[in-house]
Amino acid sequence: MALCDTEEEYARLMTEFLRRHKDLPWELHTYTSVEELLERERHCPVAMLVVAESTYTEEMQRLQPGRTVVLNESGVLRWKELPCVDKYQQAEEVLRYLLAVYMEIAEVQLPRLRTDSPVVFIGNYSPVRRSMQTSFALTMSQLLAQEHRTLYLNFEHYAGIAELLPDTQTFDLADLLYFLNAEQDKFRLRMRTMLRHKGNLDYIPPMKSGQNLLTVTAAEWLGLLSKIEELEEYEYVILDLSESMQGLFDILRLCRHIFTLTREDRVARSKLLQYEQILSLYEYEDLLDKTKRVSLSHIRRLPEELEQYTKGDLADLVKELLKEV
Repeated sequence: MALCDTEEEYARLMTEFLRRHKDLPWELHTYTSVEELLERERHCPVAMLVVAESTYTEEMQRLQPGRTVVLNESGVLRWKELPCVDKYQQAEEVLRYLLAVYMEIAEVQLPRLRTDSPVVFIGNYSPVRRSMQTSFALTMSQLLAQEHRTLYLNFEHYAGIAELLPDTQTFDLADLLYFLNAEQDKFRLRMRTMLRHKGNLDYIPPMKSGQNLLTVTAAEWLGLLSKIEELEEYEYVILDLSESMQGLFDILRLCRHIFTLTREDRVARSKLLQYEQILSLYEYEDLLDKTKRVSLSHIRRLPEELEQYTKGDLADLVKELLKEV
């Protein structure tokens, strides 16, 4: 990919940002001079030319790039035949757009990130409502992400996390399922365009409509998790699960650890007993061997912001539990 912008500060900062992402499909060449770009790249195949609006000239098409993307500065679409992205938005959004454009032309052969250990799936599920399952799962996810490549996925009917919920223009878990049958390396890029971040934590926004969860088959869920495992990009994948999904017990069986949140009252105990009886009836008793019950009834207050979940009483409890993980 050739990046060309005569605004030297922007070119430098964008180059630094892109080079922090080791899994991108390009070798990056950056230029702040049109003449230098044309001279140095004239004999090299350019998969993508990314050029600032004020820098672009039609002469650049002599390089015959696979795609040309204009970094729009004025808000006016001067070249309607070319893909265009707002230059001054968050760099992550610019990158997401570039990857989406690249997917249209890619014969993708990406380097694969290796991890020293296989992916560890950690399941969070409880039949007891209002047990702080999502707060627990997010706290665990963010603590793990401080030192490990971690992905958080929410499968609840109503996720209830305004900071993680997508707006109408944002890809979510339903879109990732749509691309499930894509070639492996193309799936990697598709997923990369959908990822969001909270600090070091990666997540795919939960489905906008919980009704969509009901229509996804167990085989599709298992296929998605298998695909993510094959990418070998994460050490931990935290699953925030619900009974709104088909194949719940089979997904829990994939998990190395299961945390079941509960409360200290008779109704909660009755629900857990019924849940365990169902596991036995359908021959899923093995799930109980890797399940740890956790009560958060002593947690009186949660931080206001998700970024603060790594501090406080809940975080201290989760840190102790992670020693076992």
